[in-house]
Amino acid sequence: MFGHVYAPPPAVAEAVAVALRRVAPDSPFNALPADSTQQARPPLDLYQAMFAKAADGIRQAGRFGEPEQWRFDWERSYTRDEWLDLLPTTGLLTRLPPDKLAEVLDGVGAAVDKIGGSLTMPYTTLAATATRISAT
Repeated sequence: MFGHVYAPPPAVAEAVAVALRRVAPDSPFNALPADSTQQARPPLDLYQAMFAKAADGIRQAGRFGEPEQWRFDWERSYTRDEWLDLLPTTGLLTRLPPDKLAEVLDGVGAAVDKIGGSLTMPYTTLAATATRISAT
């Protein structure tokens, strides 16, 4: 099992959340709480919980050694256009109709413009591994 976790700059994350609340209000994937006084749960925490559950499943299967989690932290810089090209290929945005996707991208593009037209995205790649135990 593996996953990539990223956290856009706050202004960009907020633009995504505002747009998603508007175009997909029932989505379980809204990035920020509706009440701005609350803190959103960091994406890495969500993935850690998912990996812990997967590790428990691996243990319960009884056919594998102790699961390990590998973590790789890295960064990538994006221009506004590069980020807007990538965004539709991720998460909930892959399921939005073109008009709603355009609304999200317009808001995100404006937010990226306000922070200088580019952004550096910190990523964490997580992988869960376990060695299969041979049946004898």
